[in-house]
Amino acid sequence: MAESNQQKSGMSEEELQDLVASTDAGARNPSHAVGLLLATIAVVWSLFQVLLASPIANYVLPGDVINNSRQIHLAFAMFLAFMAYPALRTSPRHFVPIQDWAMAFIGAFIALYGFIFYDKIVNAGGLADDTDKWIALLGLILLFEAARRALGPAMAIIATIFLGYVFFGSSEWVPDVIQWKGASLKKAMSHMWITSEGVFGIALGVSTKFVFLFVLFGALLDKAGAGNYFIKMAFGALGHLKGGPAKAAVVGSAATGLISGSSIANVVTTGTFTIPLMKRVGFSAEKGGAVEVASSVNGQIMPPVMGAAAFLMVEYVGISYVDVITHAFLPAAISYIALVYIVHLEAVKNNMPTLGNRVVSTGRTIGGMALFFAGFAGLCYGVKFPIQWITALVPDSASWILALLLFLAYVGLLYLAAQTEDLKPDDPNAKEVELPVVSEIYKAGLYFLLPIIVLVYFLMIEQKSPGLSAFWATALLFVILLTQHPLKALFRGTGALSDATKQGIVDLKNGLVDGARNMIGIGLATATAGVIVGTVTLTGVGQVMADLVEFLSGGNLILMLVMVGLLSLILGMGLPTTANYIVVSSLMAGVVVELGAQSGLIVPLIAVHLFVFYFGIMADVTPPVGLASFAAAAVSGGDAIRTGFTAFFYSLRTVALPFVFIFNTDLLLIDVTLFQGILVFVVASIAILVFTAGTMGWFLTKSRIYESVALVLVAFALFRPDFFMDRIQPPYTDIAPAALASAVGGATDGDAIRVVVSGPDFDTGQIKETTLVLDIKGAGSQDERLTAFGLTLIEEGDVVKMDEPLFGTPFAETMSGFDFYGDDPVRIASAKAAADQLPKELIFLPALLLLGLIAMLQRGRMRKEEATA
Repeated sequence: MAESNQQKSGMSEEELQDLVASTDAGARNPSHAVGLLLATIAVVWSLFQVLLASPIANYVLPGDVINNSRQIHLAFAMFLAFMAYPALRTSPRHFVPIQDWAMAFIGAFIALYGFIFYDKIVNAGGLADDTDKWIALLGLILLFEAARRALGPAMAIIATIFLGYVFFGSSEWVPDVIQWKGASLKKAMSHMWITSEGVFGIALGVSTKFVFLFVLFGALLDKAGAGNYFIKMAFGALGHLKGGPAKAAVVGSAATGLISGSSIANVVTTGTFTIPLMKRVGFSAEKGGAVEVASSVNGQIMPPVMGAAAFLMVEYVGISYVDVITHAFLPAAISYIALVYIVHLEAVKNNMPTLGNRVVSTGRTIGGMALFFAGFAGLCYGVKFPIQWITALVPDSASWILALLLFLAYVGLLYLAAQTEDLKPDDPNAKEVELPVVSEIYKAGLYFLLPIIVLVYFLMIEQKSPGLSAFWATALLFVILLTQHPLKALFRGTGALSDATKQGIVDLKNGLVDGARNMIGIGLATATAGVIVGTVTLTGVGQVMADLVEFLSGGNLILMLVMVGLLSLILGMGLPTTANYIVVSSLMAGVVVELGAQSGLIVPLIAVHLFVFYFGIMADVTPPVGLASFAAAAVSGGDAIRTGFTAFFYSLRTVALPFVFIFNTDLLLIDVTLFQGILVFVVASIAILVFTAGTMGWFLTKSRIYESVALVLVAFALFRPDFFMDRIQPPYTDIAPAALASAVGGATDGDAIRVVVSGPDFDTGQIKETTLVLDIKGAGSQDERLTAFGLTLIEEGDVVKMDEPLFGTPFAETMSGFDFYGDDPVRIASAKAAADQLPKELIFLPALLLLGLIAMLQRGRMRKEEATA
């Protein structure tokens, strides 16, 4: 059977696990004392991070350890990188060469340099001396080498290019447009290694505070057995449908996205079971692999546990994690809905057989799943009421009572699980495939939902920090891993308590090791990306990039968005998602917002960051380097390039959605009411299904070209009703610049006035424009309102000049790029107030009528085909 599996999947199970290990956790696995040492260090790192995130950290850990936790975090990552990742493919896998020992210890020491010599650095004002600069330079070299081993050469090469620009930015061979004066070695090393502007910047801080706990949470949940449970539940619910294995792969990957932040690990974990079954019902090796890739990669965008980039958004955008996942929810949800529909259309187009011999109503299946997710969401929200009641009744003892009730709930659910056999992975290549029966297996893993409920409750209801929320969920997983096997043995009366207890300890140890090893790459990626961010802040190249991109795009926002998307895809060929997001968002997020304002479109910063994030994850799909596609091809035995192109085609919705939510921020649930949010969800779900049907060339039957075009047009109208309504009725009425002050005074609460400001650029002196949105809130005179906005207007005939906004006022930062003291004045170019426009939702009616017409045409054709068949 093992040989058969190898032939059908293309690689053996051992080879697949080595593929994941070499990509995510390091291919070297030394034995005996060295292996024990590495495992011990990994466990210590995990325990340190758990303690750091705990409520007792300030009481247990010294203040200087907490303050320098980024240095400690990087020291662990660098030490384990040199120990776990071989330098070359030909390097030994079963022992650590002496040079790697040396680099591991030196790298860890230099990472801790700021911690060890903290007093010296503080007394020097954070400036490097002659010793510091050489130590820092060696540290960067070792960091780049560690990143090369763990992440591939692209990350180290890009960081080296940026570092070279710091030193040689004034050279003749550097294009004039991006030349700068250059920096000395001492200044550069101070910025990059000694201060918190470079390596030890925001990105590494997020990795230290938040990301590690979520990666560890996923590793522990997987060790507990949740991954297999989710896959079995997905196959039990969907496996019997037409194209069922593919649909189960989509849902199973969405669920395991909670566990694994790695698209490659997700592909291999679920793909070894789903891809052979997809091939059995008629999917080609490439299409089966592509479905798994598309669903696994999207696991990173699915709240409530998203990739590391989500935590970076909290810092870069300046909003809470709850806000980030709220904005990210709808695009992620409809993206998965579309993917289920894609595989359904593939199954219908090819008339694929069903799997197994059970006949279950599709409607009941969909209704049951919707009821489950609604019930789970309701449970996560509903637990707050008894918690509030207990807290109000016994405030001093509430935490202990709640912990006891949670443990009792766990014991009760574990008792239910003990009544059934433990779930074991099925063989997808068995002659007869018996699909799991949900009503028989659901009890086996209900207790796995408890840590997720705890995580969601603390994140969404209590709105605690992501780190603290993950800590409590991880603490519960500690309890589950240590007790699930002994308690099951007790409930079943098997009496093997000693062996069960040992198994729990081993599972916990392995989970701690896996969590730490999976963090090596992320820790190094965030640290190395800090060099790129540090270059941007030191040299000011970000503003130059803005000017360059504006020149290349001709001021066209859509063209610039296409350029940003392509940049993300190209960089993503060699960078992991997190590093790719840091680099592109650092360089381009502000540019998109600025150019949007110049074009009259106010683009929320979170929309731009999500745009970059979506294209960053697409890099795992896109040939010729898409690693997830190569992993899927290794499982399926198909061609990797064809798998990648097919996966990219299946992922067109992931490419289209970012462009949509840039121009229609309702999709990000920004400034929408509850009713509007529900309407947006329903309409967006219909729109993405129609878009899918249009791009797949199949709706009720095979579509003709004009029908596919019409379907895409309908989808566009549902996604962007304002585009058509604005052409029927102008959205704004013009206000003369001289009348702006009186218009502000006469506006009512909730009105918005758009003001286009024109003036010389502070750096170039060229005239540029930007758009300000004055959101009128509360009552007040025109002077009071203008003062609140920090605007001082000076009328000179028909020209209305503008003074520099006061520091700390709403538009001070936005207007900082203007020269208020040059020969040309900064003036109000134009102003507009919102017009009384018909509701944009009226556009839905003709769009849905056109959709109905297409359905009628195709239904008539279906009847003729059935009659002649």
